[in-house]
Amino acid sequence: MLCKPSVFTLPYQSCNVLFCVFLEDAPDLRSKIVTLRSRLTLIVEPDFGLLDELLSLDVLTLPQLAHVQSKSTVYKRNKAVLDLLVSLSEDQCGKFVKALQRTSQPHIVNFITQNGGQKRYDVVFRRLNLYVKFELLASF
Repeated sequence: MLCKPSVFTLPYQSCNVLFCVFLEDAPDLRSKIVTLRSRLTLIVEPDFGLLDELLSLDVLTLPQLAHVQSKSTVYKRNKAVLDLLVSLSEDQCGKFVKALQRTSQPHIVNFITQNGGQKRYDVVFRRLNLYVKFELLASF
């Protein structure tokens, strides 16, 4: 579903060009986490409070926590947590983001909410009744 477009005109070589910018609705957190899963495995820090926070927020159960803690490396622990998250609800993924904030990992929250540092824009413009659609990928 697209948002209401922002429309403005600019003079261009003695004619007007109409620009319409459509911003897509933001994907839900779960789909962002699924998309960024392999990159998140490399950057999340699970060992300094995150797993305990996920347990206290009821994202993980005790058996799930024990399974994650049994993994030998940080990367394997991250993979185990993310594997569990992708099967959970949007609400549980929101709690995961809350746990990241509470454990001083706001950079990871920003990475997730900004879709890995990229936002998508659709730009449509009309000039002399000719419609052309471009898709831009803006990095932030």
